[in-house]
Amino acid sequence: MNGLVDSSRDINHKKMKNPRYAFRTRSDADILDDGYRWRKYGQKSVKNSLYPRCYYRCTQHMCNVKKQVQRLSKEANMVETTYEGIHNHPCEELMQTLTPLLHQMQFLSKFT
Repeated sequence: MNGLVDSSRDINHKKMKNPRYAFRTRSDADILDDGYRWRKYGQKSVKNSLYPRCYYRCTQHMCNVKKQVQRLSKEANMVETTYEGIHNHPCEELMQTLTPLLHQMQFLSKFT
């Protein structure tokens, strides 16, 4: 080997990027409740914007989903939320709502 790296192999094995989804919501609140728990890990000023961009990570163990939240300068009543990745666990708020219903269904299934 002469120490050279085969660059054609590197191109084929690029890291897959997580899918990104962006939503704009009309809201006076900066933090919108989407049913998941988030930990803020950063904030930075954005060029040509009056409002900072905030960075969050999902608090669920082994879930790598991140989100960015920023209020729009041109429309101050709009909040843009960008999600990166897909949760690998159910929504906690949804599970809290569904758990009593599931227990009731299990109870009723004993009588059929």
